[in-house]
Formats: sequence, C-alpha cells, structure tokens
Amino acid sequence: MASKEELAGGGGYNTDTVVKKARLQSTLSALLQDPILSDVPNKPTLTEVDTLISLELGSAMKLSVAKMDGTSFDVAVLNSATVTDLKIAIKKKTNEMEQSKMGHRHISWRHVWANFGLSHHNEKLIDDNAVLQDFGIRNNSQVHFVPYVTSRVYRKHSRRKKHRFFHGLSKRSQPTN
Repeated sequence: MASKEELAGGGGYNTDTVVKKARLQSTLSALLQDPILSDVPNKPTLTEVDTLISLELGSAMKLSVAKMDGTSFDVAVLNSATVTDLKIAIKKKTNEMEQSKMGHRHISWRHVWANFGLSHHNEKLIDDNAVLQDFGIRNNSQVHFVPYVTSRVYRKHSRRKKHRFFHGLSKRSQPTN
C-alpha cells in the first residue's frame, strides 16, 4: 500500500508547496491589513505593485477621478502614462470597487467610453495615445468624466450613409414592372 507522501506526488513536494502557498497568502493578507498599505488592492498584480512603488519613489502620480455624481476616487499611473493607461487604471479601480461592494457586476466599458470622456481643466482628453503630462496633469491632479458629444459633421455623415444604405435596399426590394 502506498504512503501518503507517495500519493501526494512523491517526497511530500506537493504538501510542502501547499503549505508554503498558504503561509504566503496568510502573510500577504496580514500585510494588506496594515494601514500603511491601505492603497494596495486585495489581490495586487505585479504592475499595480510596481506603480505603487513608483508612486513612492516619485516616478508615478496619484490622480483623482471625479465622477458625474460628484463622488471621486484615486488611481495611480506612471508619470509617462497615456490617456489609454489612465482609462485602464480607471477600469481596474472601478471593477475592484464594484466587486467589493456588490460582487461581480458587468460594466460595458465600450459603452462608457462611447458616451463619456475625460477632461482636465475643461480640456478633453480625446487622443488615447497622448501623454497625460502634455495636458498639464501632474501628481494630485483631478480629471473629470464628461459627456461625450460627437461632432455635427460626424452625425450628418453617419445618417447620410445609413440613409443611402436603406434607400438602396428599398429600391431593390420594390417589384419591377
């Protein structure tokens, strides 16, 4: 009959690994309870930890994101971050906050970014590849969610295109005499 160690994968390797992982999780959760580390997420990724370390070293910035309901939350991004990087940080932070409040809740970020944008001092952050510092965004700056309004030219173009498409279908669908 096989021993417990042999059943576990030989030599107790798996049981040692499980014990080490449990000990690591216990230590990590104890560290995250420390008030000094209150800004570290519950299950931090390496990128998030790197950004927080960079924030402490001065090579990252903390930004306040004001929502349209008047509330706000903070995100941390590197000093070289682009608008896309900020949007990713907002998405992660919002998903984390929603998960802690209500469990899993799906947010359609495609819908959010199609209908809302970000601004800083009334300047819209439209170009996703633009560097945040080019807009004067620095540590402790505030960005705002604003309704996204498409240009009049764009709306006319899309209507005209749609009209031509359906107009052509209606001509084809009519019986010819």
